[in-house]
Amino acid sequence: MPYSTSFRVFTVLALMTLAGCSSHTADEAKHRATGETTSQAGEPDLIPVIAALHDQMYSWEGTPYQWGGTELSGVDCSGFVWRTLRDRFNLPMKRVTTSQLIHMGTRIQPEHLQPGDLVFFRVNRQMHVGFYDTDRYFLHASASRGVMRSSLDNVYWKSVFLEARRLPKERGAQISLNYDQQDKDVLAKN
Repeated sequence: MPYSTSFRVFTVLALMTLAGCSSHTADEAKHRATGETTSQAGEPDLIPVIAALHDQMYSWEGTPYQWGGTELSGVDCSGFVWRTLRDRFNLPMKRVTTSQLIHMGTRIQPEHLQPGDLVFFRVNRQMHVGFYDTDRYFLHASASRGVMRSSLDNVYWKSVFLEARRLPKERGAQISLNYDQQDKDVLAKN
């Protein structure tokens, strides 16, 4: 299911509206100082994470699978995760493999998945990784269909699910969206 431009616009407008309507408490000021955002209930604000994941998916959807790849011309599962962490969450890190990613962060139970958590699978004695999105879906670079969104409730993915992990630095990271770069390019021309 391709992401439409109207969905991106809606997501950005929703983020802007939510940001403009918030009131700030002392705890929120502390979280802002560390770059972490929270909801009114004190839970992490996942809307920016979801927006960044959807923006990345919009840019990369359909990119063909290429073992070891990290570019729009071809990417593998860990390359897609690495590029998302680097490009959308601005985490300065060298290229990582799935074997390295599975040792990062903390292990979480599948019933506690939140957008941005890493989901791991064991496929033909190899590991596969993607990002949990929303509503039991995850984003990943499939060896057969390239970058796509799949359901964790699919019989196949259920049968090969290995574990899920949460990377703490992703929450509160300085998130970049595609329109950020476009705005910079337009300003540079003027």
